[in-house]
Amino acid sequence: QPPMNQFAIVLDGEVVSAPSVRTALSKNAQISGSFDQESAADLGNILSYGALPLTFEESSVTTVTAALGGEQLKAGLIAGAIGLALVVIYLVAYYRGLAFIALLSLLVSGILTYTIMALLGPAIGFALNLPAVCGAIVAIGITADSFIVYFERVRDEIREGRTLRPAIERAWPRARRTILVSDFVSFLAAAVLFLVTVGKVQGFAFTLGLTTLLDVVVVFLFTKPLMTLMGRTKFFSRGGSWSGLDPKRLGAQPPLRRSRRVSASTDPKEA
Repeated sequence: QPPMNQFAIVLDGEVVSAPSVRTALSKNAQISGSFDQESAADLGNILSYGALPLTFEESSVTTVTAALGGEQLKAGLIAGAIGLALVVIYLVAYYRGLAFIALLSLLVSGILTYTIMALLGPAIGFALNLPAVCGAIVAIGITADSFIVYFERVRDEIREGRTLRPAIERAWPRARRTILVSDFVSFLAAAVLFLVTVGKVQGFAFTLGLTTLLDVVVVFLFTKPLMTLMGRTKFFSRGGSWSGLDPKRLGAQPPLRRSRRVSASTDPKEA
């Protein structure tokens, strides 16, 4: 009679089952009873995994307060602000008037990024954490790099003797290819990180991928048209020292039209 013909299955000091023994146990013993599918599966898992000889040892104990995460996030935001300030200082010091175009483009990119994150955050469970801030900091460099590529292409055209408006249009196809390839590589890396990782790393990948896509949108739909408009203003077209497009400072060659006229006028005399 029970409990003489019962035995207990114990896991972590708790009895998970106490079946009765009806016959002598063999290799094909089974437990029967009023189980539903879920409880039978749970008992099967306990019997399978509970048999593994696993032990755990406490190696260290660390207590983290709730304020630590907030402090790290604040430090990340401060680091991002410092990085942005350094980028602005560099743009103003090296590109001068062109820095105005870059700063407006960065502002538009920041507004779009914040708006999309605010709208998609509740839907996809996105939260602004430290990895996401790191992704935004990296994105500042990627976005600024796109502007620098375009500005340098324009400067190269001016160095070859072209005026500003033709230089802007001729530089765009070359800069566009470089920007697209660079952003594609960054977006591909962000997509792979987002798909193969979990948790906070996905926040970094999501922020990096989103800002990379927005970089393409801003450069194509805002920076290039703004550059074309600014090229028609006197401040930039005259190539003053504060425009960032001074032909003398860039070491520009003589204008192409003038050199062609000179060569054309000298050929008959030489003949």
